[in-house]
Amino acid sequence: MSTSTNAPATGIRANPDATRRRTIARNNAEKRFRAYGIGAIVIGLFFLAVLGYSIFSSGIPAFSKTVVEIDFTLSEEQYEAAEGQLFKTKAYSQYFIQSLQQRMAGSAENVEFTEEATERLLGKVGSTLREFYRENTDQLGQPVKFSLAASSRVNGYINGRITRDSMTDSRFLMRSDLDLVDVLRGNGIIQNVFDWNFITGADTGVDNPGAAGIGASVIGSFFMMLVVLVLSLPIGVAASIYLEEFAPQNRFTDLIEVNISNLAAVPSIVFGILGLSVFIQFMHLPQSAPLVGGLVLTLMTLPTIIISTRASLKSVPPSIREAALGVGASKTQAVFHHVLPLAMPGILTGTIIGLAQALGETAPLLLIGMVGFVATGYPESFMSGFVEPNSAMPAQIYTWAARADYSFYEKAWGGIIVLLCFLAVMNIAAIILRKRFERRW
Repeated sequence: MSTSTNAPATGIRANPDATRRRTIARNNAEKRFRAYGIGAIVIGLFFLAVLGYSIFSSGIPAFSKTVVEIDFTLSEEQYEAAEGQLFKTKAYSQYFIQSLQQRMAGSAENVEFTEEATERLLGKVGSTLREFYRENTDQLGQPVKFSLAASSRVNGYINGRITRDSMTDSRFLMRSDLDLVDVLRGNGIIQNVFDWNFITGADTGVDNPGAAGIGASVIGSFFMMLVVLVLSLPIGVAASIYLEEFAPQNRFTDLIEVNISNLAAVPSIVFGILGLSVFIQFMHLPQSAPLVGGLVLTLMTLPTIIISTRASLKSVPPSIREAALGVGASKTQAVFHHVLPLAMPGILTGTIIGLAQALGETAPLLLIGMVGFVATGYPESFMSGFVEPNSAMPAQIYTWAARADYSFYEKAWGGIIVLLCFLAVMNIAAIILRKRFERRW
């Protein structure tokens, strides 16, 4: 005799409406998250565009200058007469003013160029003419085309930064001088040209912003980056290989790894204090020298290079090491012949990014004196470029931004553009090297 029992169902029947609501809610949540991500990207791009516009709109005027181009002829009699006077530069200025006045005699405007107004517009014209004709006496009696740089305030007026309503009379520029500028511009004598001196020149102190350039600071940064590259790359890679491949796992190595991670987060000004106390006060290395700046930036860059190199070594699959050891290679051969070449793209990328970070640092350079020094020229030789006092691009930008004249403020923005170009080139080089040495397995 068989008995049958009706066992109750143990499963729970799903409610189709509830399932549909949960699916709709999940899909809506994914759409909202996607919208949040797109919104974040749009906001980031917007602020990046605003930043880029601010930098370039403020810095582009630094790459141009206002010049007065005029043909000037000095006879031998005038040269001898000027050299025979007590105030020689004043005589040359008077000759120039007479020539300029004759040039403007045919224009409709009746203007008069005085020695004081000419000096406010063009600076020490007499000194420029005197130096030229003393070195080129064969040009006497022949027309010579001079391109004389106008003052920074005249440049600001030409670029629209200074207006008649906003300016006040001062010893640097008078409102009446703007009439002379308008006449010169109307006759094509004064115009804007590209300022190569800004890229190749040096700082000129606080009195001559129009002639200031960033070229000497670029050279200082170049020598610093050489020191950082020569020291940080071999030391950082060697330390990373030892810690990742050869060092035993114990408390001592754990302590080293923790300290390296902590050093990567230390503010850069702390490294500047260390460099001041060790390299300058204890070792008596020359203050404001690129060598000292390179040593300080090396200490700051080493943790970044070590961390990135170790991450690159970890990314190599263990099977590569095991295969090398399986065919009879030693531990050293497996690392240097197989692991290191595969990790090279990441190592080079981390090194270049570390150098780019060091290139833009200002705080460590404040404490070793590279901000207080005015780099007025290039080093005399390659070796002197390491030990002679010099400045660096971020330090020069900081110095210009701290000065009162607005023209230096434009120079600071222009220096930021130059610095960003160097950083962009270094990051592009990192991408190219990564693609060039990348190997797939």
